[in-house]
Amino acid sequence: MKEIARSYLWWPSMDKQIEDMAKSCSFCHKVRSNPPLAPLHPWEYPQEPWHRVHIDFAGPFEDRMFLVAVDAHSKWPEVVIMRSTTTEKTIEKLGEMFSPFGSPTQLVSDNGPQLVSQEMSAFLQANGVQHIKSAPYHPATNGLAERFVQTLKHALKTSQGQGTLHQRLHNFLLNYRNSPHATTKMSPASLMLKRDLRTTFDLLKPLAVKDTVHGQQQKQIKRREQHANDRVFTAGGSVLVRNYRGEPKWVPATVIAQTGPVSYTVQTTDSVWRRHVDQQLHTPSVPAELSRGESSDPSPSVHPPALVRNPATAETKIPAADMPAEGTETPPCASAPVTSSPLQNTTVPTDRRYPARERRPPIRLTL
Repeated sequence: MKEIARSYLWWPSMDKQIEDMAKSCSFCHKVRSNPPLAPLHPWEYPQEPWHRVHIDFAGPFEDRMFLVAVDAHSKWPEVVIMRSTTTEKTIEKLGEMFSPFGSPTQLVSDNGPQLVSQEMSAFLQANGVQHIKSAPYHPATNGLAERFVQTLKHALKTSQGQGTLHQRLHNFLLNYRNSPHATTKMSPASLMLKRDLRTTFDLLKPLAVKDTVHGQQQKQIKRREQHANDRVFTAGGSVLVRNYRGEPKWVPATVIAQTGPVSYTVQTTDSVWRRHVDQQLHTPSVPAELSRGESSDPSPSVHPPALVRNPATAETKIPAADMPAEGTETPPCASAPVTSSPLQNTTVPTDRRYPARERRPPIRLTL
């Protein structure tokens, strides 16, 4: 748009006005893609084992579901095979996991119905566990459990035909707990139990585990910053939030408060949502068409009227087809003020589309 405008005309603040017009286009907001990923915000590394535990469900695989729990300090995994994933069965299996090591201080999970139920909240509150739920439709918040689920599925698929499901699962857990983790550079068994399990391998143990984890996190942050866009939203500001209930794709909302480093609570027209920073967009003003979810103009885009300049008369004329009808208002996306001195004298043709040419007789040399 800028290149086309510069090839025909110029006026002060031309670039800024074209950018503002494009940003306020309601049709573009409805179909635009997700924003760039926010800078990576890693979880704080806990100093003690079993302080923060990430849980998730895996499956169905071979007609079974798996309840997965991973300790954030040692990366120690716990896996339980389940036939039913109801709230009652989930509470029962969590009690079995808590019995060897005690109740964790924090429990991180997604928003599964059995994990956000009233019975689950009462169970965790009775055991003194703080329940941290990830943003809806943003599984990367619970990335520790999500990544282990992928590793578990891959190991069980590649070991098919080498024993029963329980045998294959126990062999995988034994090998995983004794292998140095990519983040801590130490085995989960040595960090969780302060000793290595009985194996034939001599594990190398770095002296400072926290420094090693911090270095790995900094590398991930630097890789993310190359393509990330740091966005901060203030309370009371207007934003566009991702809508997962249907159309439109983005709906206007007002920021209520910041509930976490990259999580916000927003107020839409009819409800209060919790969204991740990657599910929000800055907007200078909330278009009225987005709040209604419809528009009277079915055209996919709005173009500004082209200005045609007559080189002979130094006049600039606007085509009649691009002029608004009498008694109607000019759309906000189709107006662009022209304040340059060469374009002050403008006329509007009424009878024909193209500007009239002033024809003069040629000046001939008479001798």
